[in-house]
Amino acid sequence: MSRSVRTSVQWNGTAVTAKEKAGVIAGLTKAAEHLLGEARAIVPIEESTLERSGVASVDRSSMTAAVSFDTPYAVRQHEELTWQHDEGRQAKYLEQPTLTERGTMLEIMAAEVRRALR
Repeated sequence: MSRSVRTSVQWNGTAVTAKEKAGVIAGLTKAAEHLLGEARAIVPIEESTLERSGVASVDRSSMTAAVSFDTPYAVRQHEELTWQHDEGRQAKYLEQPTLTERGTMLEIMAAEVRRALR
């Protein structure tokens, strides 16, 4: 005796895409904030002006994130390897954590996409 089984699937691609995009934006935001925190921990500090100028931003339309420091001397402080800094502070204060925290930032972004798609 043969039994017949029927199944139907409803795919709502638009809703899935919207949830995925929301997860990407949330992941980018949290990953950029993580990077900013790591950079602020090692940015050269004298009066904290450079440290306070750091911001994390996300462009929702292009789904890209950026971390920047906005003082007239931010780039020079970042690139000048011969300058002396206080203990625990350094040049390459943005480049170094971008490289060392890459895996963590990818995990943060992946977790947010998974969370959004639940």
